[in-house]
Amino acid sequence: MSRSRKIRMGMVGGCPGKFICDAHHYAWRLDGLIELVAGCFSHDAQRNQSAGETLGLAAERVYQDYPQMLEAEAALPETERIQLVASVTPNHLHAPVAMQAVDLGFPVISDKPLCFSLAEARDLCRAIDTSGQFFVLTHTYQGYPLVKQARDFVAAGKLGPIHKVLVEYPQAGVIKGLSSADPKRLEKLKNPAHQTDVSACLSDIGVHASILAESIAGLQIERVLGDTGCRVPGRSLDDDAHVLLRFNNGANGILMASQVCSGAENNLAVRVVGERGTIFWQQHDPNTLTVYWNDDPPQILRTGRWQGLPGQAPAHYQRMPAGHPEGYIEAFANAYRSAARIILARAEGREPDPLDADFPTHRDGFRGMALVQAVHDSVTNGNQWTQLEAYPEVS
Repeated sequence: MSRSRKIRMGMVGGCPGKFICDAHHYAWRLDGLIELVAGCFSHDAQRNQSAGETLGLAAERVYQDYPQMLEAEAALPETERIQLVASVTPNHLHAPVAMQAVDLGFPVISDKPLCFSLAEARDLCRAIDTSGQFFVLTHTYQGYPLVKQARDFVAAGKLGPIHKVLVEYPQAGVIKGLSSADPKRLEKLKNPAHQTDVSACLSDIGVHASILAESIAGLQIERVLGDTGCRVPGRSLDDDAHVLLRFNNGANGILMASQVCSGAENNLAVRVVGERGTIFWQQHDPNTLTVYWNDDPPQILRTGRWQGLPGQAPAHYQRMPAGHPEGYIEAFANAYRSAARIILARAEGREPDPLDADFPTHRDGFRGMALVQAVHDSVTNGNQWTQLEAYPEVS
């Protein structure tokens, strides 16, 4: 692959200094394939200008709003305009940014969840499919090599038919945040108006859990029975959720997502139970994958030890030799690297490596939004089993 030039990227949102914004900046920089050349980082003019200066952008390419940025960049010569749009905004802006970007011919890499509501998700997915542009959704945990190995292990039939999937994402974010002395921070925690129209916890971390479960198990959630609630007095949207799952092969499961688990440290974990054994992965030890067999001792799989195991994706997304731990930023950077490699390949007139297209897309994002809505409907209708909406195919 030629590295004679870098992919020119424009960013919407992503003002440095916040956790997820900084994670995006670390990620796009890691492989040296991308150059940030344009952006609109904040609706606050002073913060926007300061962010542009911090990130080393030319003043004329720090725009006052994202519609101006996208229109102005699209009007530049092909050799100068941006080639990729990164959307690092609050959830309510995900859809409008992506809609305008793909309409103007730009591929998009977006923070999750896909958008603000299921209704937005329908329109956005149709727009992306119509445009022909690729869309990357930063469900970061899909970038870990051993998550891909778990998926390929299950897909190869090693566990036999899948009977059960258990996934949990315990977090202490809301509980910890309530001790903040910042009144704006407290107000956002109690009234998370820009997350989704029906959920906070599920749209923030529950979608990570559901998409991870579906990806590794190679199944789709068809129906849910939900139980959600607010453990923090005065909060307008859920901060705690337990969901019974029914998959398209008849398997059942449980999803737990909670932002009020005191002492929790984002230990997203998934257990896929098959007829012959169970596979287990957790983010606290992302370089280890454990297989518990019915009739044999447990098998410990480690990042970089791929001999005799199925699939090419795990090795493709491994960055360091075995024994050198890889973590969250590397997993995050895999999404940006994949996007850059696809654009570079097309610019050089060759077919992209299919392994570079192994990332969550808008289709995965739609399923996340469909789950959020279905759980809300289940709770609203008295905790009834509720079907997830099907993907809106372009007619």
